[in-house]
Amino acid sequence: MILSAGNLGLSGRLNGISCSLSSGRITAICGPNGAGKSSLLACLAGLLEQEVGEVSLDGRSLASMRPNERAQAIGYLPQVPQVAWDVSVETLVALGRVPWPGSGSAEVESALAAMDLAALRHRPMSRLSGGERARVLLARVLAGEPQWLLADEPLASLDLAHAQAIMARFRAEADRGRGVIVVLHDLAAAMNHADRVIVLENGAIVADGPPELALAEKVVARVWQIKANWLGEPGAKALAIAN
Repeated sequence: MILSAGNLGLSGRLNGISCSLSSGRITAICGPNGAGKSSLLACLAGLLEQEVGEVSLDGRSLASMRPNERAQAIGYLPQVPQVAWDVSVETLVALGRVPWPGSGSAEVESALAAMDLAALRHRPMSRLSGGERARVLLARVLAGEPQWLLADEPLASLDLAHAQAIMARFRAEADRGRGVIVVLHDLAAAMNHADRVIVLENGAIVADGPPELALAEKVVARVWQIKANWLGEPGAKALAIAN
């Protein structure tokens, strides 16, 4: 399954972006603040209307799909998700089944287990830490069993153990054949976990390919304006920033 962007343009945010993304892989979108990462992800989810260009899923324009049909195909986790009501963890996760007919209790149970939330299922959202809330909101997306999983900075409020668990979950979803697209500020996470990295700068793609190429030291120096070196073995690399 292919999710494609063709010549996307959005004033002040995106400048002629084209890419074709394959399911079964983790694609990381990286770049400095204001590069257009969140705007691109929202366009790929069909939630932000670009001024120019088109997003399509297997050749079909997202704009032509019914809202519930698009929601079944694409699960989206925003950077700053809002919870309007102080419902229980289980109730919030079950909202991921709204686009589908039927109860979907098995899918809800699977999502709770995947995010290690079974023990918190009856706890109100107001009594969760920031990291716990992040896991619940991702579980809501997983409960919908989308073909594509799009997440905007999902590691931002997580401790090291749960950040690692989230990336492992993304890998498991990709191995199941789902497409995973993640906006990451953590370049080491992108280097160690992504199959492909797209680097944005000023609303345009400046690097695109395997992590070791797209996040090469010369690219990091040019785009982020820092001198840094990659240390360690493949799959366990760290970025050391020079003084």
